[in-house]
Amino acid sequence: MAGSNGRAKRHFFGGTGLYIALFLGVTALAVAGYWTLLPKNTTDKDAENVSSQVELPVQDETPQMPEAELPQEAAKPAEPVEEPPEDLTVMDEATGVEDTVPAMESETDAQPVAPRLVVAPLVGEEVAAFSVDELTYNETLGDWRTHDGIDIAAEVGTQVIAACSGVVTAVRDDDMMGTLVTIAHDDGYETTYANLRSSPGVGEGQYVSAGEVIGAVGSSSIAEFSMPAHLHFSVSKDGVPCDPAEFLN
Repeated sequence: MAGSNGRAKRHFFGGTGLYIALFLGVTALAVAGYWTLLPKNTTDKDAENVSSQVELPVQDETPQMPEAELPQEAAKPAEPVEEPPEDLTVMDEATGVEDTVPAMESETDAQPVAPRLVVAPLVGEEVAAFSVDELTYNETLGDWRTHDGIDIAAEVGTQVIAACSGVVTAVRDDDMMGTLVTIAHDDGYETTYANLRSSPGVGEGQYVSAGEVIGAVGSSSIAEFSMPAHLHFSVSKDGVPCDPAEFLN
């Protein structure tokens, strides 16, 4: 019996068992080779090396402040519009007549204009008109000539006042027009008051206001002696005769 078991074992190892052993050996070699080619430690190290070489982007957790909005360019303010200066009204204490002082104008905008406050040198009838373009007959001299002013009828001794404010530039006796007073005003205007009584009450260089008494009607004009008593009133602009009637209006 023992001999039969021994022969059976030898038969097993000698036949089928040999194949099983070979199969197991090959399997073991295959597993060993696999682990040899892909060892776990090496794989882990390679993974660590790869992760160390490839830097993953790090998200900045610092809170971002919103960008401040830049203020828009402020609109340019509109250019101020220059309003014309207002005239000043001055009361003359001596005569009680208000005088308007014209406001200063820029050189580019200034235009020749008559002084703002103009009054008649006296109240009376105009007996001789202004005429520089046509000759008029002069009864005293008996000839035809121009007339650079107007003649206003008035009794001898009637007070004559300044037509507007200014500075007296002449007080003299003229050979033809008699005693006269000349006043210079703004913008190149001059007014002349002739056929006055001698010794007027103003002097050269004196400032007078509109309405201030500067003399009295006389009979000193030789060129107009044959006419009734009157004031010869003339106006010029930059030396050129102007119509006194237009100046007064």
